[in-house]
Amino acid sequence: MSNQMPQQDPITPSLRSNIKYVLAVMSGKGGVGKSSIAGLLACALQRKGLLVGILDADITGSSIPKMFGAHQAPVAGPEGILPIESNTGIKIMSINLLLPQEDQPVVWRGPLIGRAIQQFWKDIDWGELDYLVIDLPPGTSDAALTVMQSLPLKGILLVTSPQDLAGMVVRKAANMANHLNIPMIGLIENMSYLICPECNTRVDLFGTSWAVESALQISIPLIGRIPIDTNLSILCDKGAIEDYQHDVIERVTNQVIKYVSLNEKELV
Repeated sequence: MSNQMPQQDPITPSLRSNIKYVLAVMSGKGGVGKSSIAGLLACALQRKGLLVGILDADITGSSIPKMFGAHQAPVAGPEGILPIESNTGIKIMSINLLLPQEDQPVVWRGPLIGRAIQQFWKDIDWGELDYLVIDLPPGTSDAALTVMQSLPLKGILLVTSPQDLAGMVVRKAANMANHLNIPMIGLIENMSYLICPECNTRVDLFGTSWAVESALQISIPLIGRIPIDTNLSILCDKGAIEDYQHDVIERVTNQVIKYVSLNEKELV
């Protein structure tokens, strides 16, 4: 079997879009909280006074709109479709905003999913943005390939959970990024541990963490360990992710900004 990846040409954004930095959040593995991390990163960037948008590239498993309590349909503007805005002004575009019901399935083959992601980039009037955060679906096929080859990524954040099984699949995503010469900012371990609310004891629910080993194997830094927090789950279910803050998220965001500033010569 050939490892040759199909080529796609870079595409230009809408004429009115002026986006400084495009970041992707990727895991390869499903169920590690990648969408939550993408949403939290966008919120933390916005709290720093930056102009932020989220492109939900998880076409068949979209969850970004629900986390942000976004339900209104986008409307057409003079130069493209206008993304909707969250309560704090984060611009959002997702296939779920175009469906009559949020639980309606999107039963599309890979090429159609790729074209939808391209349209979210070139047909959406994002306006002025400092950061566009892209929430990628699990896997290393059409959606991830479209984003990595067609969009001007500044870097990728990889998300894992403590198990080596999750790390193995994340390493697949890292190898894909390396193959396509996409820089990786760092690895985030989500659901790293739980602090018992009764005795304040740390509990490693998934056993010994393999995140350090995974980071070493793919030669990127482990930039944050995020605990399980029921408050985050409750806020996401209520569409109020913007109300959540955590010191680790703030530190991760600061490292992302530092990475971008250190690589300023590679502006997209």
